Amino acid sequence: MLRRSIVIGLLLLNIPTAYADPIYHFPISGCEVNYARAHHDYAATDILTKAGCKFVAPIDGIVDEVNRVDLWKSPPNNGIDRGGLFVSIIGTDGVRYYGSHLRSIPSSIQPGIAVKAGRVLGAVGATGSARGTAPHLHFGISWPTPANTWWVRRGEVLPWKYLDAWKKGKDLSPVKEVDARKAKVGEIPPIPKK
Repeated sequence: MLRRSIVIGLLLLNIPTAYADPIYHFPISGCEVNYARAHHDYAATDILTKAGCKFVAPIDGIVDEVNRVDLWKSPPNNGIDRGGLFVSIIGTDGVRYYGSHLRSIPSSIQPGIAVKAGRVLGAVGATGSARGTAPHLHFGISWPTPANTWWVRRGEVLPWKYLDAWKKGKDLSPVKEVDARKAKVGEIPPIPKK
């Protein structure tokens, strides 16, 4: 309310105003969501929503990895296959953002292409180890690593405080927390035991 009053006052005084668009966007667009403040055994968040809801780029960036084939089977429950269909991007902030368990990915989403914040990366589903569960987006934040370093890609810092901020239209960057985590565990930490 105060910000609006200030803007109106500046406009009445004929003083130009400038506001930058938000850098970060909530990764689900156009649907109601619910998400937890924790994840079972590593740092990530499952965003529960309806099947088919849009998973969008949370920041401008470059598409990193795309997987359009669901290879997950249990057993053996291989870690590399648990995400099912997924997309990851490297944001302009240098952070990797990962969304998995998608039911589809647009054909235009390919590794190496530039995307703007809010661009549709996929549709929420229940592929991979989410088969038989409620549709949701597994959302992970980490640093860039070589392809198939799934144990980092799936998430290294808890996303919920960033999701809370982005949902309110506030820019809260995970860069410092990601850098601190990488410094603590190394660029490619050992694969966790099952």
